[in-house]
Amino acid sequence: MTPRDLPALTITELQHLLRAREVSPREAVEALHARIVEVDPQLGAYLSVDLDGALQAADAADTSLPLGGVPIAIKDVLNVAGQPCTCASRMLRNYISPYDATAVARLKQAGAIPFGKTNMDEFAMGSSNENSSVKPAHNPWDLSRVPGGSSGGSAAAVAADAAYGALGTDTGGSVRQPAAFCGIVGVKPSYGRVSRFGLVAFASSLDQAGPLTKTVRDSALLMNAIAGHDPQESTSLEAEVPDYTVALGRDIRGMRIGVAREHRAAPVDPQVQAAVDTALKHFSSLGAEIVEVSLPHTEYAVAVYYLIATAEASANLARFDGVRYGHRATGPKGLLDHYERTRAEGFGAEVKRRIILGTYVLSSGYYDAYYLRAQKVRELIRRDFAHVFTQVDAIVSPTAPTPAFRLGEHTADPMTMYLADIFTVPANLAGICGVSLPCGFADSEKGTRLPIGLQLLGKTLDEARLLQLGHAYEQSTEWHKERPRLATTAKEQLA
Repeated sequence: MTPRDLPALTITELQHLLRAREVSPREAVEALHARIVEVDPQLGAYLSVDLDGALQAADAADTSLPLGGVPIAIKDVLNVAGQPCTCASRMLRNYISPYDATAVARLKQAGAIPFGKTNMDEFAMGSSNENSSVKPAHNPWDLSRVPGGSSGGSAAAVAADAAYGALGTDTGGSVRQPAAFCGIVGVKPSYGRVSRFGLVAFASSLDQAGPLTKTVRDSALLMNAIAGHDPQESTSLEAEVPDYTVALGRDIRGMRIGVAREHRAAPVDPQVQAAVDTALKHFSSLGAEIVEVSLPHTEYAVAVYYLIATAEASANLARFDGVRYGHRATGPKGLLDHYERTRAEGFGAEVKRRIILGTYVLSSGYYDAYYLRAQKVRELIRRDFAHVFTQVDAIVSPTAPTPAFRLGEHTADPMTMYLADIFTVPANLAGICGVSLPCGFADSEKGTRLPIGLQLLGKTLDEARLLQLGHAYEQSTEWHKERPRLATTAKEQLA
């Protein structure tokens, strides 16, 4: 195997070579860096790369550890000591983190090497990665299309073999939707399963960090490393963490998979619906029972989400005032002018939109009418899921209603952009877990193949069962083996 072949490996495959000493951690890092140099000018997946730090860590790596010597890309909303944590915002463009997020620290404890901070929508607010203040990321299957958001850089890097695996964050679908658009696996853990300590907060009751990988087994390996209670984080659950790889390969005969009739009524691209229907037939052929269920309050999920998430964003982003750290306006005429200009200059349009909306719904006279009512409907959504999970082991739906859309297609229409999250936001509101995995391709009008994602939802802390189901589907199909072909020379790009 040549160095050029290494970036195409899965984490599991790289682990095997590292432990057999057929490849060194340094070689794995150097090969990955060469791939990033080759493809990222087109892709825009990375905001920064710490090659020197990664090489030092590689030389000291213990390959007997679960992830020993494996480089992992980190979304630029998670703190890595000594590396930038900009959240793709002008507000934090010069910020260097003094500490590790718990999820990152646990990756290091498992032997992984945090390598590079990936592009994202500013402060994780967006569904396309076009809200990055630095540059948009591009979908490796079609560079004229978005990779999804807000973890678009992580998803694009993994799909393009510019990362062996990556961490993203999911507040309303920001791991699962990019995974679907880029044809890889994305896991949204149950709320509280992975510590939020060191994750720059967008919406504190919704945010969760999760893996983006080439296979379900790779996601299980990363979940083994990052899951578990953290005494530094008050919402972290004190629950035993299973070995997520143990159930992989077990029979799924007799499992009950729910299909919500409300999902059937949602507007979905015909090619997406056809792929999901075919996947359901495949689950049936594997011995699972398909059951119709009802989630009666799911139609309110997007509206509820954009009230609760923006309210929490308004509160969380109040700390970015230019006093302690971050961007600071020059020559202010007074304290009020300092605050106004700092925040006006530091935040992008979508972040400002959400702060304004969140401030409005929290304001006197509107709190009860909007925020409090949204929280009550959120509880109804949670109860819907709790009831359904007494009947089935998992719920299946499309991850997103369409394949990846074109860059700029929805930027002037925020409502259309928000509806890209119609199938993903309910899981965050209910605090349950979800997985997206590839289930087919749609043909675009110019002939490119665009990945389609299948979403599996499970009850709280039931990630192991979802991964078992996902692995059974993945290993009995060929979709996970498909990879985009990126043009890597000027001649190929012009062609």
